[in-house]
Amino acid sequence: MKPAQVDAYLRRIGVTHPAWPTADVLRELHLRHLLTVPFENLSIHLGQEIALDEERLLDKVVGDRRGGFCYELNGAFGALLKALGFDVTLLAGRVYGEGDRLGIPYDHLALRVRTVDGGDWLADVGFGAHSHYPLAFGERGEQADPAGAFRIIVAGADPAGVRGSAGEFGDLEVVWDGRSRYRLETRPRVLGDFVAGAWWHSTSPASHFTRSPVCSRVTEDGGRVTLSGRTLTVTDPGGGKETVELATDEEVLAAYRERFGVVLERVPAVRKEEA
Repeated sequence: MKPAQVDAYLRRIGVTHPAWPTADVLRELHLRHLLTVPFENLSIHLGQEIALDEERLLDKVVGDRRGGFCYELNGAFGALLKALGFDVTLLAGRVYGEGDRLGIPYDHLALRVRTVDGGDWLADVGFGAHSHYPLAFGERGEQADPAGAFRIIVAGADPAGVRGSAGEFGDLEVVWDGRSRYRLETRPRVLGDFVAGAWWHSTSPASHFTRSPVCSRVTEDGGRVTLSGRTLTVTDPGGGKETVELATDEEVLAAYRERFGVVLERVPAVRKEEA
């Protein structure tokens, strides 16, 4: 990334240029990203290409003030962190779905980040609802976060981390409030490794991303606002929800603009399958 791109990205998320790549700086960047850059799959429903190229990711997230899903958000965030002096490794994960079945290979992209003050962290601004702050990568006990209780445990252990082994390749499980959310490989990857996963998620009828447009971000009070199709849901920090059905295209476009800072010319529409 060029210095001007770094400055523009930091302005996008409302952070001044940090002096050093420390754990505290990483925490601030992580939270600010979740507050300002939405998790969204709108490109799929607007007929736009999902391009895993650093320049095009920056054009989308920074230039167009859009969001994205895991490959785009963590891909762009990882590029920013590297430019700021953090040691960043891309990791592949497989998300647990219905029936606790693991998803496809390269189902998810997350980041292992090393700071100058001696810590390794799991940073993930692309999972949708997840931890507000990075998780200590080597910690196997419970980690408290505004979003709930998290653990990083060896694959095969129960959610409390009591038993199990790390598996053939040292895989880990990311557990949130007692439930395994995704399995994480520890071997380094590059952005190009995730192209097939991004293609599958943006085209397959079996992918939940193709079933409905969704746009979501953390709110300043620690809650969440989500627009799924035409349903706008505001969740408070205590878990209380307020839901509104938006009746017109104008209301939907206004919600994208006012709630997420996303300006669209038309409402994203689910693509109909050919007979």
